[in-house]
Amino acid sequence: MTATTDFIAELVRAANEVAKLQPMERGRLLKRAIATIRNMRDIVGFPTSGSAADLLIAMAALAGSAGSMPDADVRAALLEAAGMIRDRRIVMDSKIEVIIKKARELERPTS
Repeated sequence: MTATTDFIAELVRAANEVAKLQPMERGRLLKRAIATIRNMRDIVGFPTSGSAADLLIAMAALAGSAGSMPDADVRAALLEAAGMIRDRRIVMDSKIEVIIKKARELERPTS
């Protein structure tokens, strides 16, 4: 198994045993997941929206107060993070090139 696969498994395991996690461990796992997702976004070339719709922004807010959040919310965030990492790993392994163009560039006729 790779480090990424191991981390995905760690997140799923933690989600299944969230009641056993110490408050600091909850936040640490979420912050580590956020850093991993951001790194993978950069490698793959996924743009970040920077808007409130960006799940990482919501996840970062949760990570800061994960110790006092209900178990169900932390569980959902851990599973969401595991899914996001898995999805990005699939894209990375497939070696798909992500090309982002602005809408106006797409509208211009090419000569």
